Amino acid sequence: MNSNFPKTVYAIQHLSFEDLGSFEDTLYEHGYRVRYFEAGVDNLKKAFEHEGLTIILGGPIGVYETEDYPFLTEEIQYLQQRLAKNLPTIGICLGAQLIAHALGAKVYAGAQKEIGWSSLQLIDLADNPLTTLQETAVLHWHGDTFDLPENAELLASSALYPHQAFRLGQNILALQFHLEVTAESLEKWLIGHTCELRKADINIQYLRSENKKYAVKLETKAQEILHHFLQNSSLS
Repeated sequence: MNSNFPKTVYAIQHLSFEDLGSFEDTLYEHGYRVRYFEAGVDNLKKAFEHEGLTIILGGPIGVYETEDYPFLTEEIQYLQQRLAKNLPTIGICLGAQLIAHALGAKVYAGAQKEIGWSSLQLIDLADNPLTTLQETAVLHWHGDTFDLPENAELLASSALYPHQAFRLGQNILALQFHLEVTAESLEKWLIGHTCELRKADINIQYLRSENKKYAVKLETKAQEILHHFLQNSSLS
């Protein structure tokens, strides 16, 4: 494990039940502490100035909804400063969209919701950190998408959206899909997102059964990917 990393990982939440999931156990196993910050409630300055790993988690709002959610403007500014310093950062779903936006790419509503389990189309790269996900179903849960930022390296696509993951060097990783979800936690999502699910005409019972089929395997893969990130990232 990279000895240069401070032993605390900061996680920025936009929704209480969308947490670090399987990432949290992996971090604890490697001797890291975890501290959560709540976007819109806490001052995020410390989390974004942190020289160790900061993980930006998902949520149902769009990065362009700054009029309704003014805290996003400050969050994006802090993130731009963080990325300019090349500090180790992982973004998941909304977090990935925030990274894309902070890097100057357009984020916008997609043609349709992508909610459910399906495999990715991995880009053929010699050192693609997502290689372990080959033929592995992951959880998609988003309506927005983004253009690929300048100088970013595309890592994965899906049948519906071409930009599912990208990296910038070894320190910045953006994942549109939910790598972190655990088998035991999805029920919280089904409850908390019930309005979105019913509006999108998603079969909740089917989503639950797919979770039982795929989530445990994904937890193992998520461990491998996070371990790879921690080993290969470095501080600027």
